[in-house]
Amino acid sequence: MPDPRTLIVERRAGGVVLIRLNHPERRNALATPLLRAVADEINAAEGDKDVRVVVITGSDTLFAAGADIDELLASGAGDPIETPRYIAWAAIRSFSKPLVAAVEGWCLGAGAELMMCADIVVAAKGAKIGQPETNLGIIPGAGGTATLPRRIGQARAMHMVLTGEPIGAEEAHAIGLVACLAEQGQALDDALALAAKLAMRAPLALRAAKASIRDAEHLDEAAHLRSERVRFLKLLGTADKAEGITAFREKRRPDWQGR
Repeated sequence: MPDPRTLIVERRAGGVVLIRLNHPERRNALATPLLRAVADEINAAEGDKDVRVVVITGSDTLFAAGADIDELLASGAGDPIETPRYIAWAAIRSFSKPLVAAVEGWCLGAGAELMMCADIVVAAKGAKIGQPETNLGIIPGAGGTATLPRRIGQARAMHMVLTGEPIGAEEAHAIGLVACLAEQGQALDDALALAAKLAMRAPLALRAAKASIRDAEHLDEAAHLRSERVRFLKLLGTADKAEGITAFREKRRPDWQGR
């Protein structure tokens, strides 16, 4: 069970799980124990057939302010690459089901990298998103320099990382880093409403669609078209495909079985 002093996990109706960062004393800093707890919950959701969508959020005023400074001070150049922290990040990034992030307030450093692990980001007006690591003499270490250029282009990513200056949610939405813009204080409600909508859709199709879209990050067009076709053909043989078409013809809501 997660420590409720740092992480709150709620199971919502319809197969939605809410993961809430809850360590305001440390500004939700993603220290290794907290990051591993998030990864553990993600792994649990991955293996639970009743979970359709996960939503991750912070507080009403703060998503996460970055990594833990004390841990950074204690870390050295000789540390191995595949640390428990690295493994936790890999688990979060490899989650195959839809992951939605609800962002209010500050979302910096490792917090921004956690946000970018999500498939859909809902950010409230007034939220601030940034990668300020160069201000500390380091660089993003959990995907910031790898993911940002793919999301917003190299020029904007260079500016964000090299200057360390955060951008507002409105700008993040305009450049495609954030999918949905919410009124201040409404990001979580909007994210949960979106998650409920996603949870009503065919789970195998959502997982295949997510994987196929993410293939664009590392496959050339020909390979991507082939992988998309393979997934499409595989879904043609599922019970969910038959149910979806039957329900469409009968003008009723499908009863997805995930098989």
